[in-house]
Amino acid sequence: MGCPPGPNNPARRDPVTSGVFVMVAMTFLATGTVSAQSQRTTGDQRFQTLRTYSDEYHPWSPPLTKTAWEAEAAQLRDQILVAAGLFPLPERAPLNPVIHGRLKREGYSVEKVSFDSCPGVTVTGNLYRPLDGKGDEAPRPGVLSPHGHWPEGRFYFADDDEQRAQRESGAEPFAAGALAPIQARMVQLARLGCVVFHYDMVGYADSTTLDHRSGFNDVDAALWLHNMLGIQLWNSIRALDFLESLPDVDPQRIGVTGASGGGTQTMLLCAVDPRPAVSFPAVMVGTGMQGGCICENACYLRQGINNVAIAALFAPKPMAMSGADDWTIRLETHGLPELKQIYSFYRKADQVHAKVFPQFGHNYNNASRELMLAWFREHLGLPDRTPIPSSDFTPLTVEEMTVYNAEYPRPTDELLAADLRDQWRERDRESFERRLAGDRMQFLNVQRRALRVMIPPVTRAVRLQFEEPVKLSDDGGILMRRGEVCYDDACVQVVSVSSTVRTNGRAVIWIDGAGHSALFEDGKLIGAVRQLLDAGLTVLSADVCLTGDAATSELPFAAADLPTADFLAGYNRPLLAERVRDIAAVVTALEAEEFAGIDLVATGTTGVWGLLARAQIGRETIDRIVLDLGEFTFQSIDSVGDPEFLPGALKYGDIGGLATAAFPSRLEIFTRVGAHLKPLETVYAESPGHLRTRSAILTPDAVVEALLQPLDRGE
Repeated sequence: MGCPPGPNNPARRDPVTSGVFVMVAMTFLATGTVSAQSQRTTGDQRFQTLRTYSDEYHPWSPPLTKTAWEAEAAQLRDQILVAAGLFPLPERAPLNPVIHGRLKREGYSVEKVSFDSCPGVTVTGNLYRPLDGKGDEAPRPGVLSPHGHWPEGRFYFADDDEQRAQRESGAEPFAAGALAPIQARMVQLARLGCVVFHYDMVGYADSTTLDHRSGFNDVDAALWLHNMLGIQLWNSIRALDFLESLPDVDPQRIGVTGASGGGTQTMLLCAVDPRPAVSFPAVMVGTGMQGGCICENACYLRQGINNVAIAALFAPKPMAMSGADDWTIRLETHGLPELKQIYSFYRKADQVHAKVFPQFGHNYNNASRELMLAWFREHLGLPDRTPIPSSDFTPLTVEEMTVYNAEYPRPTDELLAADLRDQWRERDRESFERRLAGDRMQFLNVQRRALRVMIPPVTRAVRLQFEEPVKLSDDGGILMRRGEVCYDDACVQVVSVSSTVRTNGRAVIWIDGAGHSALFEDGKLIGAVRQLLDAGLTVLSADVCLTGDAATSELPFAAADLPTADFLAGYNRPLLAERVRDIAAVVTALEAEEFAGIDLVATGTTGVWGLLARAQIGRETIDRIVLDLGEFTFQSIDSVGDPEFLPGALKYGDIGGLATAAFPSRLEIFTRVGAHLKPLETVYAESPGHLRTRSAILTPDAVVEALLQPLDRGE
């Protein structure tokens, strides 16, 4: 289920609930004790406790206008697909469906189904069809139903104690529903007149080639954005392909419903695929715990948002939800109002509905089913005379549900996790190369949209405030000013030095891992800075996140690691992203200072920060950038705790691929290994004067040489 691991749920206990999570969370963003000087940045909320999936409250404030919402919605759909490793969507291979073993029951039939969602991955399940005398070819509504984390999934049967409790509480009026509540959902939908495909989550029932909780838990998987959530979302998209391909299904009338982990799948599918017409995610939408399994978490997925925002992406189409005495108990007051606000933009506030059943624990029982059945009957165009109250049925046995047998054996080409990941890496490399070789603007559109998810742009007002200037030396006429750049939830310390004798109106932002102290040696400005000042430039440096005065006494990034980064980077921006955003904010702040031009320098280990900042800004604010990449490549990242860890970096072409988003900015890159810059060189091939690579170290003297050259304005 979406139920978080715990003492009453041993089979679903995840390593992230142990004490190592707290340690690595602190490591990930290095939120330790900051120096006394850095405590002056009281507006920087990044030094507070990080979000985790199990927080009691996950807020989200919906936009106030329809225009703002639709812009955010487009971004959120990108966010989900990038997080799932599905941006852009992979090619759809043939499904090759196999349907067999039809059984007839009272009012419905059941068949066994398997098909290929992609090479090496098979989706399995049962297909329920109505038997109401209308004929098999009558166009009917279709319903997809993922099952959630109940033990054995599609094969779930409650034990005697659970059956007794369900009957005594009134949750299930019939013995069959108490024994097989998951089957009950499919039976009632089929009797209502729907064609229902009930399919397996990975690792459950017939889908056992891949394990549900392992195989995608290392850093390499995160760097490629290969995760269980993405596998299951792709399986759901292909399940929708399968369902709408059936001749007796009306593709304009398709609903999706699931509970708990199946509710998460329902939300995600309905958020990114336009085909479903009606949705009912049960016991998962809310502001409480967001999903306790690796299949419900992925890097980037809920940064800045929650499940309510994901559910809102279905607006304005009809959606109803159920809550229970679990993390969704406050749904009617925390979640539904926000959804009503979004739906009201379309004058469809009556098309979203939620009801909490506080007398029941986490479930998809008869009370929730009847709410769903009434909603689907209304919005799938089923006859009003169709009875809603549940009726008894004869549950299928495991043998009757099982897809594989001697006549229809398990496919021999299914892949284990390691082989599947090898195949996907090659698929992603080939996809990247095809895009790179194709239309340049289409390629850059994908790169920029992905980078916008990985490193979100500054969205709120940027404020630059300086203290009164102080004279740095008696003989040089140099003034120094300390200040802060504040934006969104962060504040960055900045130091500016300028000459009172000579100025040409230009500014250079000098970023270094040591912060602004890199401009000084033994309390005096280094020679390179003095030369820039003598040439009339203003030099500004910043203590970006956890550098300089903002550094912690220790940066234990490699002190510990997580089996998966998804629970951490799914809710919090990586340190690298924070540093890049800091640089972008400083650049944005200087735009208002009316300088004649702005250059950016990134020395030491900060070249990747500066290059990604140039790519992320997305406008011609910086005249040129001079940086040192050294031998950096994201392929060398082997720990979640590495300060340069950035999920998805390899999927989008390593540093050379991500940097293409900076095109057509003027770049001068010092590097000792140029192979990983080939995508950048390819994009710049028609503008060679805008990209210069040098096999050398960027020394302070080299900075001066580069910045004091006349700026080439040629195209």
